[in-house]
Amino acid sequence: MEAATVPRSAAACRAAPLLPAARAAARHLALPRRAFSASVAAAPALAPAPRRRLATRRAADGDSVETAPEAVPIEKRFPPFPSVMDINQIREILPHRFPFLLVDRVIEYKAGEYAVGIKNVTINDNFFPGHFPERPIMPGVLMVEAMAQVGGLVMLQPEVGGSRDNFFFAGIDKVRFRKPVIAGDTLIMRMTLTKYQKRFGLAKMEGKAYVGGDLVCEGEFLLVSATE
Repeated sequence: MEAATVPRSAAACRAAPLLPAARAAARHLALPRRAFSASVAAAPALAPAPRRRLATRRAADGDSVETAPEAVPIEKRFPPFPSVMDINQIREILPHRFPFLLVDRVIEYKAGEYAVGIKNVTINDNFFPGHFPERPIMPGVLMVEAMAQVGGLVMLQPEVGGSRDNFFFAGIDKVRFRKPVIAGDTLIMRMTLTKYQKRFGLAKMEGKAYVGGDLVCEGEFLLVSATE
């Protein structure tokens, strides 16, 4: 019986038919084309899993993870106004008294140039029962008066030449009221000295008043100091 010859060339190997047992094994191991495509498409979705686990481990170790700041209670978020002049110092300069002293505190001051004062508007102010009973609004004339008192704190200082005597309105111009001021507001008033005639005791000032950053009143003021 002659021995079977095995083809040696690659072409011969490709051309050689598979035996029946080999064909059955190949059919058993081969994946269907659809199943193979689905497995390839699903492979990228599984790839990030190790990275997520790594990120989880880093977060557990505290590496490169920013901790969220604790929530600050609202009552601790707003710092108080600074106090350059308190009410006692204001009373030493201004001649006004209750119920017409309309400046509670000076929060910024530059001698001979400007002052920033505040008026805390409360429902206990004596003008609210009549202005108006159903809608408490600070009268515009009192806003102008409060601003003038802040201007008086600048004008009556020795740096300007004032002698801390009385002062009066000599004129107001270009006054505009932008928004109403109601109970509960804090009126912040800036008065800037633009011109001063020491010989006549005349001071020209520019005033602006704000509530919560919004301009509520502005105008030009002419004040005059006078001795008793």
